[in-house]
Amino acid sequence: MNLGKNFLLSFIKSAHYNFQHHRSIVKVRLKWVKNRSLDHIIDVQTDLKAACLVKDAITRSSTGYLTAKSLLDSQKLLGLTVPTLRFIRRYPTLFEEYPHPKYPSLPCFRLTQLAQMLQEREMRVFEECEADTVERLCKVLMMTQNKMVPLQSLHSLKWDLGLPEDFDRNLVKKYPDNFRNVKGRNGLDCLKLVQWREEFSVSKLQMINEKSVTESRDNANSIGLVGYGKFKRGKAALEFPMSFPRGYGAQKKVKAWMDEFQKLPYISPYEDPRGIDPNSELMEKRVVGVLHEFLSLTIYKKTKRNYLRSLREDLNLPHKFTRIFTRYPGIFYLSLKCKTTTVALREGYRRGRLVDPHPLARHRDKFHYVMRTGLIYRNKAAELFPQLDNLFDNAENDTREEESDEEEIELADECYDSEAEIDSDDD
Repeated sequence: MNLGKNFLLSFIKSAHYNFQHHRSIVKVRLKWVKNRSLDHIIDVQTDLKAACLVKDAITRSSTGYLTAKSLLDSQKLLGLTVPTLRFIRRYPTLFEEYPHPKYPSLPCFRLTQLAQMLQEREMRVFEECEADTVERLCKVLMMTQNKMVPLQSLHSLKWDLGLPEDFDRNLVKKYPDNFRNVKGRNGLDCLKLVQWREEFSVSKLQMINEKSVTESRDNANSIGLVGYGKFKRGKAALEFPMSFPRGYGAQKKVKAWMDEFQKLPYISPYEDPRGIDPNSELMEKRVVGVLHEFLSLTIYKKTKRNYLRSLREDLNLPHKFTRIFTRYPGIFYLSLKCKTTTVALREGYRRGRLVDPHPLARHRDKFHYVMRTGLIYRNKAAELFPQLDNLFDNAENDTREEESDEEEIELADECYDSEAEIDSDDD
């Protein structure tokens, strides 16, 4: 295994500047392709996230409930397209409405017995996945220039990264060798990495490649021969998994473009990018690698484009890095659902479902299943909860979708025009 890694690293370093300065890749303009399956997932998870945020707010409340008045201005914060009270009243299996103890005309909302049980189970999931959470948070910090990120950016990403509510206090206190709270630029409160964790500095793409090389080595019985064979075929550089929209992969120009792109050396997102020409194709592949790795670290392999923009300087990304999402539609998908722009990693989904879901994602799916049951089990929480796993498994089989409803793509002889609506700076 080490021999294969050394071969790959030596090849990348020796080819670095040759590729950087002399390779010229033919590029084409690509029209955005709508994927209804991924759009549907994002739509569903917008409501799921909003319900979980309301649940967390009720849990944090000292009274154990929230008043209708306190929720009036929360629609935008929750990312909803309907008024918050109307949204909450859709889910009586989670939220119980009752009159205020002192002001009967003021509606209040508390968690149902079933929602409380789900909240307790969620806390157990966080505890069981704590080591994984620490590793992924370390990796996010390791990708940044100064090995620290403003807490306000991390709080926005809390849902996507699967961070517990009090991560900035409890994790720092529990893992002082990994994290520390500090003051960053402009006096912002930041989370800083205390020490570099070499064992964490392997990207998702490198892990995929190691698995592939290991399987090939078992067949060829020699990792050196495998590495040399890949070099002879022009495939020594790591290749990004791609899932092409309909009509995309068959285009000769696009195929030539992607083949040349894949042959460029892979620069790990955990390596120092200084010394790379910022206008080179090599830097562009490095940016693709950073975005690929970051999305791989999220629970749902997706996040809002604006959340990534807030980390642009920290991740050492160029000003117009969001063009990457539309320039490489085989790797990324950009959704315009729910009045915002979300970027997803295509390889994270298959047949309309998340590939290899995280335990927290599985728990949230159970939470969503309860949301959809409506009034049926409203007063039967004790009966439903023990059966939830089986009920959810049956629901999964009933609602499986095929990812086969994409529109055709159009081509032109230039790079993608960033002035198009999909690349707008407004979400």
